[in-house]
Amino acid sequence: MTTTKTKMGIEAEISSDWTGEPAILEGAIVIGAGAAGLAAAYALIEAGIATEILEREGRLAEPWHRRHENLHLNTHRDLSTLPGVSFPKGTPAFPHRSAVIRLFNDFAQTHRLPIAFGVIVEDIAFRGDHWLVKTSMGPRAARHVVIATGRDRQPFIPAWKGMKDFSGKIIHSAHFGRAGNYAGKKVLVVGAGNSGFDALNHLSGAETGQMWLAARNGPSLLPKRIGKVAVHRFSPVMASLPARLADAVMAATQRLVFGDLKKFGLPPAPSGGASRLGSDYTAIAADDGAVDAIKAGRIIVVPQVKEFRHDSVVLENGQAIAPDIVIAATGYRTGLETMVGRLGVLDAKGVPLFNGAAGDPKLPGLWFTGMRPSIRGCFANARIQGAAIARRIAGRKR
Repeated sequence: MTTTKTKMGIEAEISSDWTGEPAILEGAIVIGAGAAGLAAAYALIEAGIATEILEREGRLAEPWHRRHENLHLNTHRDLSTLPGVSFPKGTPAFPHRSAVIRLFNDFAQTHRLPIAFGVIVEDIAFRGDHWLVKTSMGPRAARHVVIATGRDRQPFIPAWKGMKDFSGKIIHSAHFGRAGNYAGKKVLVVGAGNSGFDALNHLSGAETGQMWLAARNGPSLLPKRIGKVAVHRFSPVMASLPARLADAVMAATQRLVFGDLKKFGLPPAPSGGASRLGSDYTAIAADDGAVDAIKAGRIIVVPQVKEFRHDSVVLENGQAIAPDIVIAATGYRTGLETMVGRLGVLDAKGVPLFNGAAGDPKLPGLWFTGMRPSIRGCFANARIQGAAIARRIAGRKR
């Protein structure tokens, strides 16, 4: 048995392995350095657990760098911090992506987190009392592995019939770009969830041509603000309520603020906002101008897409429309199949079957964090789940 030290100065026990596999870290490897991974690593190190963070990108917050320049958090700045680091004074209530990027870097620097950049994890395997992690930089081993690669890792676009022959442009909402790029363009947004309304919120302030929203289901929709009050400030209270009561409160708020949106063609949500978070991981949508555009007729709600033709999009009711640009706000996939698919820990959509401090007794030492949406928002949820995982691991070491 030898010891080494992390960048935090904590001694880490490394067990020699006679099988020829790499030495075993008597602690945890965290895969992914987003909000969930950083919060988990911080909690683990604070609990005295030797920790290494593996990040596939060459810098922090790479997805935030890549997203469109209009992107802001839908969660309030005071509820979107990381332990010991907050947004600077003067940051807007809903911080711009550049402020989020600064927050990540400030957090990692403040706590001197040991992050190895440019390391791609290809596979993990259980070895009975530890985990073997196959990476692009060689194998690693640890008693615990915390997977925090994110629920929005891979943009997903359905394979619609005829889409390859469409003369217009089809993009995922992750690649929205600048709202000004849509000036004079007819735009179809497919999907009435959080990403769809985010795109429509930005487009409602742009000089576009006709816009359509193709909606299979209506969203659980809340305004960003009621008057001058940010609605997300109430999320801790909402998260403490039973799901049915939270559903009722959100539905009542939606009806009082927006009225009956079915009159404008928006289908009803299949279930309440809190219930959908738990059942199919559908995030609550935030309105910041889109509903007014729907009511004014600038955005027309239409049925879901059936197929594409060269110069049009055919809807389920047989209607054909001719957008110049189609924005697929059709969600994301975790992309975890190659890494852990053979372990039987993913559902049909690739989402881990357990999350946070929960685990599989047959696979001790495997943890997931940040893989499901939360009423509180991803930052608050990252802090809560990271601390819970650290407590579980620290308890096993005693």
